[in-house]
Amino acid sequence: MNICYLGTGAWGFCLASLLAKKGYSLTCWSIEEDQVKQLTNTREHEMLPGHRSIGDMTFTTNLEQALKNADVIIESVTSKGVRPVFEQIKSLGIPKCPIVMTSKGIEQNTGLILPEVVIEVLGEEVRNQIGVMSGPSFASDVIRGLPTSVVGSGFTKDVMLQVCELFTNDTFRVYPNADVIGVSYGGALKNIIAIACGISEGLALGYSCNAALMTRGLHEIKKLAVARGCQVDTLYGLSGMGDLCLTCGSIMSRNYRFGHLLAEANSPEKAKEKIGMVVEGAYTCVSALQLSRELGVEMPIAEAVNKIVYEGFSPKDAVALLMQRAIKQEHL
Repeated sequence: MNICYLGTGAWGFCLASLLAKKGYSLTCWSIEEDQVKQLTNTREHEMLPGHRSIGDMTFTTNLEQALKNADVIIESVTSKGVRPVFEQIKSLGIPKCPIVMTSKGIEQNTGLILPEVVIEVLGEEVRNQIGVMSGPSFASDVIRGLPTSVVGSGFTKDVMLQVCELFTNDTFRVYPNADVIGVSYGGALKNIIAIACGISEGLALGYSCNAALMTRGLHEIKKLAVARGCQVDTLYGLSGMGDLCLTCGSIMSRNYRFGHLLAEANSPEKAKEKIGMVVEGAYTCVSALQLSRELGVEMPIAEAVNKIVYEGFSPKDAVALLMQRAIKQEHL
């Protein structure tokens, strides 16, 4: 099987390496010329030192070359980059093969989850080709072969099962879940809550505060996702609660680390500079609030994160606003 892999960040390189070890042939594409040269020469990613790719993997900046003879397209670019990348793909011809999304996000201004962005760009005809993989997984764990479980989804049963079969190996389990909307929203929205938990940790607010943020954060995720038609049980599984637990409780999480830096530096610009990579939760926070206002869904934790990242609020002031909210009956 020939696989076109879009994106050579740490997560993309990790999953591509997993697939190459299974015997698939991969052409990995990126717009980053220096990174492509480095991967071609060393077969080792700078974010995953000590882990050289094994198997049939080539790296290129030529999208047409990457797409040629592809039996499957797998995506691991930034959520902001999904639309422009698939617009480039459209200019080269509508793919006829399965398209698997592994990025997590909601597009700003449209409120579309990433599979919906691809459908809008390529046309409704590709809906039944689209799959999604999401769940609690750090690239550094997966590439070391540590036990990891995620979910595979798709708009058709055949694609859903193909996603599971593609990625599953002895240490990486992929459970089928047909709820594409729920899987996508769980993966996207937990990044916002992870920023909040990082802020809490940076302010030394204690474990009790983080437990409350995760629990109420899951409630916010559920309200918005259900309003968009997800199955609520999905959010209590790997792509919801599972991913939330991982991302909100480890400094290895980019979003959690960003929140921690916000609390320390009180400067979004300095925090982003130190991270040195895209912070998906900061991007998705804007999208989620645009959507929540459209749907009439309250998301106070996301609002607080937004105030800190984009409106100049200090983390302590934002926490104070949260604690001053009127207390209502807890509904789960």
